[in-house]
Amino acid sequence: MATVEVSMKDMMTSVEGALGAAVVDYSSGMALGTLGGGKDLDLTVAAAGNTDVIRAKVRTMELLGLTGQIEDILITLESQYHLIRLVTGRSGNGLFLYLVLDKSRSNLAMARHQLKRVEEQLEV
Repeated sequence: MATVEVSMKDMMTSVEGALGAAVVDYSSGMALGTLGGGKDLDLTVAAAGNTDVIRAKVRTMELLGLTGQIEDILITLESQYHLIRLVTGRSGNGLFLYLVLDKSRSNLAMARHQLKRVEEQLEV
């Protein structure tokens, strides 16, 4: 099992092109931890904003009567991928992993695979 800090380091080192990583509580919008980012990528602001994305998707699924759980959400920008993976299991209920990737240097399929692995090992 991995801590929040270890999980963020794993996301940043195991995924080619990683620019920033965070573990976020989407019930409050607060980041439990961030790593990377910079002046053009404020991970704390992004964590709060992506909380709204998750809440909107959950509401939409409820309105549509869709069952099942969200695995991940992908936001594609001109030069970046923003990948959100909800943490399942009792220890991670209400959390998500957030990873920002340089689109030109990353492999999206591998990033999703690595996030799944990190999510399975996260212990809060």
